[in-house]
Amino acid sequence: MAAVRRKSVDPIYSMCVQPSFIIGTNNEDGTANFAPITWVSVTHEKGAGYLLVISMSGTKMTKQNVLRTGIFSANLVSTDMLPLMDYFGSRHAADSRKDEIPYSVSRGQVLDVPVLDQSRWIYECEVSQKTDTGDSTTFFCPIRNIQMDAQLECKDTFDVDLTVLDPVIYSGKYHSLGKVLGNIGDYL
Repeated sequence: MAAVRRKSVDPIYSMCVQPSFIIGTNNEDGTANFAPITWVSVTHEKGAGYLLVISMSGTKMTKQNVLRTGIFSANLVSTDMLPLMDYFGSRHAADSRKDEIPYSVSRGQVLDVPVLDQSRWIYECEVSQKTDTGDSTTFFCPIRNIQMDAQLECKDTFDVDLTVLDPVIYSGKYHSLGKVLGNIGDYL
């Protein structure tokens, strides 16, 4: 196998492949608020528990709602939801309600959080810890419930077919997945 030729560049490039989520929170008046966030990952804690890890910067309403209530939904964005993600990302809750385009909202099944009916995979999360770095806050959140598309048939935690979910991947631009390449151990 030939070696890949590389060059060094200044650390100004922020290429980090990230899943796209629309975060649902409750405003103080009880209305739903949604904002796209791509700084989302998971980590493992004791036992079989996973924590959703999400970072939010600035003073956006979504971050303030999470700090105030300690709960939120993370709605995975599929490619058919890109117009909605772009809309939520270009409107600010402080300016007006985000209701200029149609979308439907339900409530979480375990937590009282707004969820987007279009999303094929939804985490209902509760904050257990937070860490501040500059103007960013990173939240560590036990996943209290997962709502997934009924078309998905998962045998275990490693059996999620992302091609069915058709997620939007963000790295400065929007991308989608092409195909399933195999399982762990297939290339040994």
